[in-house]
Amino acid sequence: MDTFLSGLKAAVDTLGATVLLPIVIFIIAVILGAKAGKAFRAAVTIGVAFIGINLVLGLMLGSIGDVAQAIVTNTGIHRDIVDVGWPSAAAIAFGSSVGLWVIPIAIAVNVVLLLTKMTRTLNVDVWNFWHFAFVGSLATAATGSLGYGLVVAALMAALGLLFADWSARAVQKFYGVPGVSVPHLASAQILPVAIIINWIIERIPGINRIDISTETIEKRFGVFGEPVVLGLIIGLVLGAIGYYNAGDFGTVVSKVLQTGMTLAAAMMLLPRMVKILMEGLLPVSEAAHEFVRKRAGDRELLVGLDSAILIGHPAAISSSLILVPIAIVLSIILPGNRVILFADLAVIPFIVALTAPLLRGNVFRMVIVGTVTLAAGFYVANALAPLFTSAAVSSGFKMPENAVQITSVVDGFLWISYVVIEFVQTLGVIGLVLMALIIAACFWLYHRNTAAWERAAGAEDEPEATPAE
Repeated sequence: MDTFLSGLKAAVDTLGATVLLPIVIFIIAVILGAKAGKAFRAAVTIGVAFIGINLVLGLMLGSIGDVAQAIVTNTGIHRDIVDVGWPSAAAIAFGSSVGLWVIPIAIAVNVVLLLTKMTRTLNVDVWNFWHFAFVGSLATAATGSLGYGLVVAALMAALGLLFADWSARAVQKFYGVPGVSVPHLASAQILPVAIIINWIIERIPGINRIDISTETIEKRFGVFGEPVVLGLIIGLVLGAIGYYNAGDFGTVVSKVLQTGMTLAAAMMLLPRMVKILMEGLLPVSEAAHEFVRKRAGDRELLVGLDSAILIGHPAAISSSLILVPIAIVLSIILPGNRVILFADLAVIPFIVALTAPLLRGNVFRMVIVGTVTLAAGFYVANALAPLFTSAAVSSGFKMPENAVQITSVVDGFLWISYVVIEFVQTLGVIGLVLMALIIAACFWLYHRNTAAWERAAGAEDEPEATPAE
């Protein structure tokens, strides 16, 4: 059994999401009744779209990462907890004892919840099961028990499906991506935080009237408010902050202009890649609908995908770029902070993208929610760094030089990780039982009053939207 699981995990690691996802999509589409040729074309199109998304994201995140590192260098700050980035966190998660079991566990949880009609989401985003394994590996590091870690991973898989169902209607309408949901735990966890902060903002006179969305900017400033030009402007500003002392005048100008053009390109190209993705998903969505209709009437089946499909919206990119220097400032001024951000500053878009439907694309509010989330995240990271480091050492991860402990924004900054570890460390088995009961209660409450929950997530009175041009 262990040999089979090791082989399965190795296949996921080797193939990567852009190869594994089309294979999974093809198999599922055929099972759902799509013709083999149609399913094959859809799967290849989806794979091509994700390759395109990853290429553009790689370009954008690489540029943001370079600027962020330049800004960090300019500040001259030093901390003993080093941000090693999500690729390292994923390697640690899949390399842990929990990572060996997470794929069959997450699939089993998904199947059980589908059969019991507790979820509408079929999570095909197998690569991102590492998020469940990561929290499970922290639980194992905290308790010394693999059993605890496996149960926590299963609970996180269920929680991801709950968030996916809860936010699906708002995501579909705002982002123009019908038939999908986002069970990506690192992105979905911000939803209850955003609901609370938005409720507070609505009750602050003056502040509650500020609406700085990419649409209002475009209306007010014309061509200078268009997403591609907005990306250029934000890129030029970030580039100037990061590279003002990068060398002679010509070098500085070159780096600043390159940053501006890269972010302008991301603003234009990411929505186009999402359109290609939706072209591939349409036959799968239709097959799923027909499959369910024949067996369960009008019940809806959603395809759970990576939150990368959300990053292309101008509001997500704009708010994220603004949050990069804010995050660096927070790392300097927050009392007691020992974390220096480095590799994961570029993934802030994934942290805030799911707030856009709820906040109607209001960049001002998205920045506020992101700032509060990151500020709290620093303290979460400080608290979890010892366990993060312990899990890394156990998985054979090579520690970077001069780092006493390590962390990452994904998933080391997440409130869910902290709450889970507190439950497990403080209450043991009772904590696991309580978490299971709380998640089950949330499923029950969601199904009892679905419309109210979805309105809370931003689905009410949301105009039909298409992916931003």
